[in-house]
Order: sequence, then C-alpha cells, then structure tokens
Amino acid sequence: MTTSTASRAAGLLIALTTTAALAACSSSDGGSDAASGESAPASRSSDSGSGSGAGSEAGGGTDGSASDRAGADGPTTPQMERSVISSGTISLAGEDVRATRREVQRVVDAKGGEVTDETSETDSDGDTAYVRLVVRVPSAEFGETMSALEQVGMLRSSDRGSDDVTTEVIDTGVRVRAQEASLRRVEMLLADARDLKDIIWIESQLTSRQAELDSLKSQQSWLADQTSLSTITVDISRHEVVEDEPEDEPAGFLAGLEGGTEALRALVTVLTTVLGALLPFAAVALLLGLPVWLVVRRRRATAPAQPPAA
Repeated sequence: MTTSTASRAAGLLIALTTTAALAACSSSDGGSDAASGESAPASRSSDSGSGSGAGSEAGGGTDGSASDRAGADGPTTPQMERSVISSGTISLAGEDVRATRREVQRVVDAKGGEVTDETSETDSDGDTAYVRLVVRVPSAEFGETMSALEQVGMLRSSDRGSDDVTTEVIDTGVRVRAQEASLRRVEMLLADARDLKDIIWIESQLTSRQAELDSLKSQQSWLADQTSLSTITVDISRHEVVEDEPEDEPAGFLAGLEGGTEALRALVTVLTTVLGALLPFAAVALLLGLPVWLVVRRRRATAPAQPPAA
C-alpha cells in the first residue's frame, strides 16, 4: 500500500469515528444552536430596550415603564404534550349475549372506535355463549368509552391503566434524527472512497446503521399508534343462576339431638291438630249434654221414695 493510500484510509477511519460521535451529539448541537440563535435577538432587544429607556428618561420616563411591562408580559414557553398509552379490560354478563354484543358495538361506533378482533363460542344448542372483543378507540375518548361500556350489561369486573411514554417518544425521535444524519455522512464518505477495501468497510457500516434506523422508525410508529388509539378488551359471557349447595348435615350426638327435636315437634303438631279437630265436637256435645244432664238430675231428686219390700 502506498503512502497516499494509507493516508486516505486513515482519513476515512477518522471520519467514520467522528461521524458516530457527531450523530450522537447532533440533537444537542441543534438545541445549542437554537439557544444561541435566540440569545442574539434577546441581546439586541435588550440593547434596544436600553436605548429606548435612555430616550424615555430624556422625554419623561413613560416609554420606559411601558417597555418594562411589555418585557414582563412576554411570550411564555408552551407546555409539553404528554404521550400516554391507555388500556382497559371489562368483563360483562347478560342473559342474551348477542344483544349485549350489539350494545357494545353501538357504544364503540358512537365514540369513533372500531372492533379489531373478535372471538365467539357457542353452546350445544348453537346459541352464542361467550364473546371476546378487542376495541380501539381514540385516546381522548378512552375514559368516557370505559364508563359507557360498564353500563351495557351486568358488570363483573373492570380494570384500566395508563403508561406515560413521553420520555421514550422524545428519545426515539432524537435517535431517529441523529441516525439519519449519520447515514448521510456515511453516504458522503462512500461517494468519496476509491479503494475497494474502504468501500466494502463503509458499506458494512452503512448497512448496520440503516438496519438500526429502520428499527427506530418501527418503534416510533408503534408508539404513535399506541398513544393515538387506546385498547379495550371486552369479555361477554352468559349470566347463569348458580344454586347454593346444601350444607353438610351434622353427625353423631348432634344428629340425634336434631332428629329427636324434629320428632317431638312433629308429635306436638299431630296432637294439636287432633285437639283442634275434636274441639268443635266437644263444644257441641257440651251445649247439648249439659241441659239433658240437669233435667235428669232434677227428676231423680224429685221422685218419691219407694217403700221397702216386706
């Protein structure tokens, strides 16, 4: 290898090394440039403000107070928009699973969502016994959609959660821009390369960086989809009445005591029933027999005594 070739290879190696460092710092460079770009107008505005202040002091001072109020009421920094991934799960039950499924579809259509996946099961008679729906709705309508779906049928369970991915979204965007800048620099080095060995090595770097950029863009697209649309999983099952299982009967002494008590209660019930059945007859017999008994007794008392036999 000649001296010029070695120097050119060394220059390419140094350029590629610095490219990686510049790619990582491209975002910070952009921020510092923006900060420096904003500081210059600020200094100029302060100079002009001092000049107007001097003029206002000469003219009476009214313009200076106005400029101070204007500086105090200057533009504020806009708030950062949060990126949140929201998801929820709802379990419903109803006597008619199909009717409940139609009500869920009505709520989803009203909120501007769609059903992306559906699974259903039928019983032995062919009727729908279970339905599972995966619903995607706009993130702004997530809370209202969950509340509306909870009112569709008999609610068994409901769970909702959210994950703040603002930092991840910002970091992914910065890495995508830095990787794109790095690729442009590598492409420029590839265009200037003349040696075959250098070309092959630069192309391998270009391929790996392109693969990393594609991965970052896929992650960025996934984050954009998850933060713009929320996912709700709805389970609908048939409402069945479950009978209470009989309690275990006691055994041993307690079983005998309970049996004797039941027998005594039954005997008392029989005796009171018989007594209640005989009571009307006893009352009638008393009403009819008492006068007869009194008449017979009076006749026996008034009858003459017969003389004794000779």
